[in-house]
Amino acid sequence: MLMSNVQFTDQASGLRRMTEPRPVRVIAIASGKGGVGKTNVSVNLAVAMAQSGKEVLLMDADMGLANVDVLLGLRPAYNLSHVMKGERTLEEIIVTGPAGVQIIPASSGYREMSNMNEAECAGLIRAFSELSNSLDVLIIDNAAGIAESVTSFSRAAQEVIVVVCNEPASITDAYALIKVLNTEYGVQRLHVLANMADSIQEGRELFSKLTKVTDRFLDVTLDFMGYIPYDDQLKKAVQKQEAVVSSFSRSKSATAFKNLVKKTDSWPMPSSAGGHLEFFVERLIQASHNKIMASI
Repeated sequence: MLMSNVQFTDQASGLRRMTEPRPVRVIAIASGKGGVGKTNVSVNLAVAMAQSGKEVLLMDADMGLANVDVLLGLRPAYNLSHVMKGERTLEEIIVTGPAGVQIIPASSGYREMSNMNEAECAGLIRAFSELSNSLDVLIIDNAAGIAESVTSFSRAAQEVIVVVCNEPASITDAYALIKVLNTEYGVQRLHVLANMADSIQEGRELFSKLTKVTDRFLDVTLDFMGYIPYDDQLKKAVQKQEAVVSSFSRSKSATAFKNLVKKTDSWPMPSSAGGHLEFFVERLIQASHNKIMASI
């Protein structure tokens, strides 16, 4: 489990002291199909959480087509590829976004996590283990599809949100992702978020289409997380390269994102100890590392 060290100042001595590590909620955002607004969901959920007072770290985990920085109009000088090459530390590449969200940028054109070599794996483990940021939430913006990197990040997270929209391909591909996570990796509980829906009824209909199939063929529990309405102001925010919860805070979509934050607050926090940040990354890369070792 991901843990975050919390520091406080002793008023009598002026010394900074370390309390017991607090658990960090790890949320993976995924989708079977690209183009359903997954990254927009990741960005706005992260910013809305930060606006509510949480310390949030948003990781762009799409190593091939990174675009978190593009959506927010950021131009980071460095990204995860520089960490993997040993050219920069993780803290050196983190950039600050709206409401103080800390962002780990990825690089466009970089190979998926499953293709990292052993040296890159070890370097990334060290990078996360040395991260000193105080965190409440880590949000992982996955690549679309069912690549090994997606399944690895999703298995390492405590909560997985699958984003769907009202398109046959979106629903079919979301089912494929859920099936892989359930049958091959034993993931038994996921959240479903309907994006760009006209109403809550449409969102529930999308959810019903998924559960009709999953209830029949899979041993998995799906939770309907809600819906994000189709909103012209959300489109304007994208064009401005801003989060809608920042630029149009009273819009329908911004209100929906804030309601999602309240829903995540009701999720049970992890209670069992599980180590520090390096254990999180070790879980992410275990499958690809074993694959590398088996080929030697």
